[in-house]
Amino acid sequence: MAVEAGEAHQEEHVIGARSMQPAFRAIDFRPPFLLRLGSILIDYIVLLIIPLSGLLVERLVVGGGFGIVSDRTLWLLGFILAGVNVVLLPLIGGQTIGKMLTGIRIVMRDGGMVSIKGMVLRQTVGYLISIATLGLGLFIAGLNTSGRSLHDFIFGTVVVRARKTLVSV
Repeated sequence: MAVEAGEAHQEEHVIGARSMQPAFRAIDFRPPFLLRLGSILIDYIVLLIIPLSGLLVERLVVGGGFGIVSDRTLWLLGFILAGVNVVLLPLIGGQTIGKMLTGIRIVMRDGGMVSIKGMVLRQTVGYLISIATLGLGLFIAGLNTSGRSLHDFIFGTVVVRARKTLVSV
């Protein structure tokens, strides 16, 4: 019986120690606003790199005009790459290429992983809503202390500093 009482006291002590640990606060890991803008710029460059490089090569090497077939193909490849970057990569690791290179990640407000449905909606509908406000939905992140954009508020997410990861092809 004395052993049981001792174990119960130890268990209370451990539970009490756990409750005294500070909870996850996303504001403590908030990246600077310019870092978020930098990641968006990198993602925009990723969108344009295939079409623009193809058009440049066609113009300089072939010397001809901008052929309709190659233009459409290059833009299609660019949009596929952008879709993978904006939707698929965040589903896998919570980061686009821009976020990987700048060392930031999308998580839930409590620090947990975003669900598949939540991430798809955030990255598609959420971005469209933020852009539909003429970009003001994105710039809200620079005006509030939590660093959250409109789509973050809508879907309960937050962007936090994380480890930089290398993009391997």
